[in-house]
Amino acid sequence: MHDDLDEPLRLPAAPPAPPRPGLPVAAAIVPVVGAVVLWQLTGSPTALWFAALGPLMAIASFADGLRSARRAKRRARREAAGALVDLGREVEERHAEERRRAWRRTPDVAGYADDPDEIWRVVPGRADVIVVGRGAARSALRVDGDAQEADARAVRRRARTAGDMPVHVPLEAGIAVSGPPVLAAAVVRALVVQLCLAQAPGQVRLVGDAPALAGDGAGGAALPHAAATRGAVVFAGSGERPVPADADIPIVQVAEGAPPPPRCAAVLTLEVSAGGAGAGDPHAGAADAGDESAIGGGAGVMLARLDHDGTSRRVRVEAISQAQAGRVAAALAERAATLGQRGDAAVAWEDLPAAGSGAGGVGVDGGGGSGSLAAVVGVSGGEPVTLDLVADGPHAVVIGVTGSGKSELLTTWILAMCRSRSPREVSFLLVDFKGGRTFDALVALPHVTGVLTDLDEDRALRAVESLRAEIRHRERVLEESGARDIAEAAGALSRLVIVVDEYAALVAVHPGLHDLFADIAARGRALGMHLVLASQRAAGAFRDGVLANAPLRIAFRVTDAADSRAVLGQDDAVRLPGTPSARGTALVRAAADAGPRTVRIARAGEQAVARVVRDGATLTPARRPWMPPLPDRVEPADAHRIAGSAPRAGEVVLGLADEPEHQRQRVVVLPEDAAGVAVVGGPGSGRTTLLRAIAAQATAPVWVPADAEGAWDAVAGLSSATRGAVVLVDDVDAIAGRLGDDHAGAWLAALERGCREARARGITLVIATARASGPAWRLLELLPHRALLPLANRADHVAAGGESADFAAGAASATPGRGRWGRTLVQFSAVPGGAAMSGAAGRLDRAPLLSLSGIHPLALVAPPGADLGALRAAAERAGRRVVGVGEAGASTIGAGDVVVGTPDGWIAQWRLLSEAREHCTLVIDAACAPEYRAVTGRRELPPYAAPGARRAWEIAPGAPARRVTLPG
Repeated sequence: MHDDLDEPLRLPAAPPAPPRPGLPVAAAIVPVVGAVVLWQLTGSPTALWFAALGPLMAIASFADGLRSARRAKRRARREAAGALVDLGREVEERHAEERRRAWRRTPDVAGYADDPDEIWRVVPGRADVIVVGRGAARSALRVDGDAQEADARAVRRRARTAGDMPVHVPLEAGIAVSGPPVLAAAVVRALVVQLCLAQAPGQVRLVGDAPALAGDGAGGAALPHAAATRGAVVFAGSGERPVPADADIPIVQVAEGAPPPPRCAAVLTLEVSAGGAGAGDPHAGAADAGDESAIGGGAGVMLARLDHDGTSRRVRVEAISQAQAGRVAAALAERAATLGQRGDAAVAWEDLPAAGSGAGGVGVDGGGGSGSLAAVVGVSGGEPVTLDLVADGPHAVVIGVTGSGKSELLTTWILAMCRSRSPREVSFLLVDFKGGRTFDALVALPHVTGVLTDLDEDRALRAVESLRAEIRHRERVLEESGARDIAEAAGALSRLVIVVDEYAALVAVHPGLHDLFADIAARGRALGMHLVLASQRAAGAFRDGVLANAPLRIAFRVTDAADSRAVLGQDDAVRLPGTPSARGTALVRAAADAGPRTVRIARAGEQAVARVVRDGATLTPARRPWMPPLPDRVEPADAHRIAGSAPRAGEVVLGLADEPEHQRQRVVVLPEDAAGVAVVGGPGSGRTTLLRAIAAQATAPVWVPADAEGAWDAVAGLSSATRGAVVLVDDVDAIAGRLGDDHAGAWLAALERGCREARARGITLVIATARASGPAWRLLELLPHRALLPLANRADHVAAGGESADFAAGAASATPGRGRWGRTLVQFSAVPGGAAMSGAAGRLDRAPLLSLSGIHPLALVAPPGADLGALRAAAERAGRRVVGVGEAGASTIGAGDVVVGTPDGWIAQWRLLSEAREHCTLVIDAACAPEYRAVTGRRELPPYAAPGARRAWEIAPGAPARRVTLPG
């Protein structure tokens, strides 16, 4: 074992060359010198033979030196070779230790299987790479020393490279696996499982459509990372669709020969032998068809070519079967559950405990009341999750795409709050602006004051606007009780929870409600009014005034990171899984939370809803914060009963006003001190019906008939109307059209006079018209009050004095009698028709028959022809002497004479005409209306006479003209 792999090894020094033995000169000379000295001393020549010993000894010593040097050289070489062998063993040992440490630092699936304690351990560098296989890698081992020998150079080369090392690429490089589909899927599966073994759910989350993750339910779909809501996105793809833009770590299977996605920088190309296994590797086919027996408990390997970073190399890659992946997924799921990192499975609401207790029934205070709205809505990490609009709120916003579980949350949350509280503690106003079906099952709850939908938009808008009055009502109750907020009011008020599904749709249609909800958000905590506003998106829906006062944030899956950031402050909601199995998974963040937590919202089934409804059947329903819709018909006798008010003697009920902003419906009566009322409405709007109702209630009604003669007479008689009379004129513009220009102008002028003098004379005029233009507009300007019934278009409505925003088109204007009194919506009164109108009209005189009897002289004026002849014949039958105007000449008209002539004939006899004006009764056929002034010498118009009805004007001397009927 080597504790320090950085300590370098040293090559043994090369053995030194042995010194060359020197020639022993001294040893050779000394014997020669000795022999010479001995010869001189002894003189014996024999002594000179000793001189030969020197060279012999020198030669022998030199030979012995050569032999010793060779022996030392061989010994040094043996020692150097041994040292290299020892060094080689040291290199192998160090490589083994380096390999062990490398695999411990970055294991593959087999490595995690051998040492499960390494799963999800935080190891420096492990989270940055992924092992794609095993192969040779440059070693960190250093070998110092001079490698002069080939063996030493070989050892140094061997030390540079370690075999069977983990080959990894940067985690975010992206990996494409190309090869036979089954084998490529097994490799992708191994890479994904390795990544899930290395990093816990939340560090990475798993998405994708690769076949490696499909099948028997024991593969990737069961990995807890697939339910994670945050972390780097691991995309395991089949190559059939592009790598998503938000994928951080793509691992993609591609078909053989197909180009890898551009996002994948590393490509593994599997090398399969003719037999189908991986390049001779005995374990290469282990993953094929999930044959677990072929690989025992470990993973199979096969050869592949790795192309990355401009280089290509062969590696042995890991492959695992679906069964093996299933066992790993089950183990990881169990580990995640232990550590609280597992995505929760779907749960039924009825299986959850009540907040603050193990059980609770409707109407039983389970820790709720004015101080709490705690409700268990789901689970997180297997533990119940409680939301409290009082403690966590006072308001909440909910976002999520369609089908993510918003509506299920709202239903569950409402039921949970009703579970242990009575309607005296909490009530609900439910608004559904996405089709009207979300809250159908909750209508029967006594806590629910009403369910409003966009299918009845007017009713929904009226109810929501009633919340302004609810704010004032609660402020008044708190003031009367001396309380600062609802918690101090001692049960005087119940908490009101306003739940809006598709809030964005509501405020898009009615943008003025932004201010209302902002006001509730600002003052709701003290008043006990709570908002739960749900929308598919946050952008454009929630304004700052709402968000600032709604600290409880709930986000289901969204598609736009900006929506997630607006609600949660981070992008996590974009990463929530969108699979059907993940429906109901949400991120919840309260004001005190450092970050959102993942919650699986419980689903309340029909039986659970029915049980809560059944338990609350005996409870008193909650007070409704708005009035019911106006009835389609209101009779005067019923108006006060509906409004809850007492009638006053002599009043004329005009209708029932709807005032949702004051939470009331009040009776509208005819103002006693006003000059009159203008009624403007198109055909079928209820205009005539309203006038009949007024006439039926008035003590002195004067109904102006619709025919021109009766209308003229009625208006002409206004000067004699008694105090307290109510004069009713219907369809004034149509009547004026029937009168002709001269009479219409005079008639309208008389009406104008009546309007100006009405208050002083104590009479009231009610004038109705189909349009506020033409001859009627001057009359309308003189009347201080106006009832606007449905008109054909917005322009007519505005011209009649209405506000453009109040115009109701289509079905909204289909109710007869529904209109505006000022800006207030009113259902105007109605009575059984006919009687009142006939009674009023019967008081008006008609044209009497002209009497030709008597002795008073008559001057008859008629057009030439049959009409003139008929008059002569009638006078003769009456026993009168009939004289033609030409026959009389300039003589005086005698008593009892009837002088008959045409307008031209009379004008031609001007003296006779002057006498007739002074002493005779003039009778002028209405057909001679153009010559009326010339014949009579009078400027004022006579009473209107209908043409073709044998009408005439009878004018006695000094008397006004009177309409009569000529004898036939």
